[in-house]
Amino acid sequence: MPDAMTLTDAFDARVERRSERREFFRAFAGAATLAGGLAVAYSPAAKAQAAAPTDADILNFALNLEYLEAQFYMYAATGAGLPANLLTGTGTQGAVIGGRKVNFTDPVVSQYAQEIAADEVAHVTFLRTQLGTSAVAQPAIDVGGTDPNGAFSSAARSAGLVGAGVAFDPYASDENFLLGAFIFEDVGVTAYKGAAPLITSKVFLEAAAGILAVEAYHASLVRTVLYAKGIATPSLRTSADAISDARDSLDGASDDDQGISPIGAASNIVPLDANGLAFSRTTGQVLNIVYLNKMAVTRGGFFPAGVNGNITTSAAN
Repeated sequence: MPDAMTLTDAFDARVERRSERREFFRAFAGAATLAGGLAVAYSPAAKAQAAAPTDADILNFALNLEYLEAQFYMYAATGAGLPANLLTGTGTQGAVIGGRKVNFTDPVVSQYAQEIAADEVAHVTFLRTQLGTSAVAQPAIDVGGTDPNGAFSSAARSAGLVGAGVAFDPYASDENFLLGAFIFEDVGVTAYKGAAPLITSKVFLEAAAGILAVEAYHASLVRTVLYAKGIATPSLRTSADAISDARDSLDGASDDDQGISPIGAASNIVPLDANGLAFSRTTGQVLNIVYLNKMAVTRGGFFPAGVNGNITTSAAN
């Protein structure tokens, strides 16, 4: 194509476009503290995280995230959460502030929701089986959609999608569901990528790689549908970009997270670096996003009482 951008131009445009947007979202995040006071005092648990985590620590950290994703997708697809036999384990078992079944109008999105829900339940089951008696219990989780001070609303507010005192309900429509899913999916991919070098057992590493691949499929699916729907509804694409910017404002000084807006003549379904590689996040950075906080805290956001296990503290940014 004569007017197509070169790869170098595309990457330069990507960096420039993201850099311009990030400054606003970082300022917004700092002023609003991204959750209206979700900050929790520094905990001695942070000292425990200084030691190298064991494979069980890493898999239990992943299990917390899988609980979160499974509960969200199960409520959206079926109207009910995980069965009781998949919630027990070490640590404090918490209740779920749950959502409800989405009244899908697009049958394709409905099928996707059902497929991802089944996959996430399988992940929870698999990790619990691998961990055996050391598996952590499900912690308290907030995946509700009608509370203006709930986790989804706080996350959406930090991205500028809703104003003060307004709820963001990911169960209200197909589009809201996709935006809610977009909050999680890219984070899951970067979490497993970041954990890979820390896993010593080849058996566990293979298992984590298998889950990472599935989460990457999920993320690509969500990004593709949002991109396709955003062609006719540009505001939907802008909302996804805003969520990406808000995530990036939480996890440190790096400018890695990417939205779905096209780069010149090319789509941006796959977020990657100049080498074509997926990005990584540390456990602390992952907790920054799910706790909706930029400081070293042990709870908040989607995990109101924190996660279970030995990796519990977010990063100070």
